[in-house]
Amino acid sequence: MLCLSLLVVVVDNMVLNIAIPSLIRDLGASSADIQWIIDAYILVFAGLLLTAGSLSDRHGRRRGLVTGLIVFGSASVLATLCQTPGQLIAVRGLMGVGAAFLMPGTLSILTTVFDESERKKAIAIWSSVLMLGSLGAPTLGGLLLEHFWWGSVFLMNVPIAILGIVAALVIIPESYGRASRPDLLGALFSTIGMTALVWGIIRAAQDGWSAATTIGGFAVAAIGLVAFAIWERRVAEPMLPLSLFRDRNFGGASLSIVLLSFSAGGVLLALTQYLQFVLGYGPMKAGLAFVPLLVTAVVFNGIGVVVDKRFGTRVALAAGLLLMAGGFGVLASLSPGDGYVRLAIALVVIGAGSGTAGPAAYGTLLGALPPDRVGVGSAVNDTVQQVGTALSVAVLGSVLTAAYRGAMPPDAPEEARRSIGDALGVAASTGDAALARLAQSSFVEAISTTALVGVVGGIIAALVAASVLRPRPTLSSSPSAASASPSSAPSPSPSAASASPSSAPSPSPSSPSAPASSSPSRDS
Repeated sequence: MLCLSLLVVVVDNMVLNIAIPSLIRDLGASSADIQWIIDAYILVFAGLLLTAGSLSDRHGRRRGLVTGLIVFGSASVLATLCQTPGQLIAVRGLMGVGAAFLMPGTLSILTTVFDESERKKAIAIWSSVLMLGSLGAPTLGGLLLEHFWWGSVFLMNVPIAILGIVAALVIIPESYGRASRPDLLGALFSTIGMTALVWGIIRAAQDGWSAATTIGGFAVAAIGLVAFAIWERRVAEPMLPLSLFRDRNFGGASLSIVLLSFSAGGVLLALTQYLQFVLGYGPMKAGLAFVPLLVTAVVFNGIGVVVDKRFGTRVALAAGLLLMAGGFGVLASLSPGDGYVRLAIALVVIGAGSGTAGPAAYGTLLGALPPDRVGVGSAVNDTVQQVGTALSVAVLGSVLTAAYRGAMPPDAPEEARRSIGDALGVAASTGDAALARLAQSSFVEAISTTALVGVVGGIIAALVAASVLRPRPTLSSSPSAASASPSSAPSPSPSAASASPSSAPSPSPSSPSAPASSSPSRDS
């Protein structure tokens, strides 16, 4: 049921990228419109996460999940009726509201419903279904777009949302955090601060770091987040107790997740351009080219759980992050004549690292939370992912652009030096095949430079994990201890668990990852 609920968000985000050419052609969307169709969702989603998680703790996590499904499904119907890009931008913002309630709800319910002995099996199934959604969405979306209009990709969400609502009401028990007065000012400050922060990062990628819009966004974010921190320290019943960050495991896992998302996001975004502009793949083939990463991540989720159980979370997380750094090292050696084979090797290594590190990172963060703060803690998990990914796209995107311009000769046409897409357009219009080859070579060199940032980020994140995380106290395995568990759900079948190893990896770092609970005899 939790898999089904989150599948609606995964499918929607994957097929939206496939639908972009259709939106440009049929809806008359400009490049700026497309950017806002994507960013409107991210802004609202990231801005409301902490507030939505807190409300779910107070008013019921199942209720929050169902609310998210209703809003997301209804907005998907509205999306099919849009006649202008502006209308679709507004509806995408509404979808962000639904996702903000939906995503923390799935993690918090999973954490409270399943006990220590059952949770990893549940995570395995939950995460593997997400990977299957990531694999199937581009193909299904492409099939719909070949036979129907662009709105058909949003209609895919509706039956999934309806089934999720019914299943939640029938199967999932309601759970609550500690009852407290609503922290209205805390919710306001966090929403303003997080929205402005993501806005500033988005504008930095588009307008530059010195632009007034970028500086203004960061200034508002600083004011909002400082006000949030001051208020949360003073209010009697805070929405997010800042004392959580004094827990080494919570703070260390949060920082590791930011670095993990930062390392991956911008590099993988560059690879979509490599596949289409250098290798000449179409959109659907480019999406399917990431299958080695996703499949390897699913397989290594199970390996990551075993490593976590036998050697502890620090080893699992550090090993996974170092594997990711190794994958980026393979990317750094990419050359124009390598084709897809070397890229596939890099994707396999990155997928192995992501699958190994994912359960340990997110499980440690959620395992450090008190039961009454699981909802807002799950929102922290999603928030740090979004911030890390947004920073990655902005910072690494700037590195990629600068490296490309630096690799292009000074006497090349100025338009060709802006981006590889512009260069190939100039080459096509003038018949200059040499310019096209030069642009492709320069872009591959830029990817190599950007991948080095991923190598450094992975190594730093591994060092953070090894030095900051601490073993949790040994838990009793006695029947009395087991009976004290909040779980009332049956264990997933062994066959299903063995067929579906754990975690939500980070091929798209904005996608959520599942918690992996600590073994009673090991550190988490």
